[in-house]
Amino acid sequence: MKAFFEGIDYLFVNILFAPLDFLRSLELGSWFAANAINWIFMIICAAAMVYWILQLKKHEENGEENQDTTAHSFFK
Repeated sequence: MKAFFEGIDYLFVNILFAPLDFLRSLELGSWFAANAINWIFMIICAAAMVYWILQLKKHEENGEENQDTTAHSFFK
């Protein structure tokens, strides 16, 4: 049973967390490079929000937006 848990320890510490160890060591040299993944995710989220807002605006201009409170059965 001990070998099973040591195997899990080896998997997570030495294999799955290796990229995070690399980022931690990279932070000492360049903060922006170490946080590049965060910047990429923020850009993707911002682009998705802009797309969603433009789609909402398009549907509202076409008159397809149903803002009646009885549009959903649980609002009755």
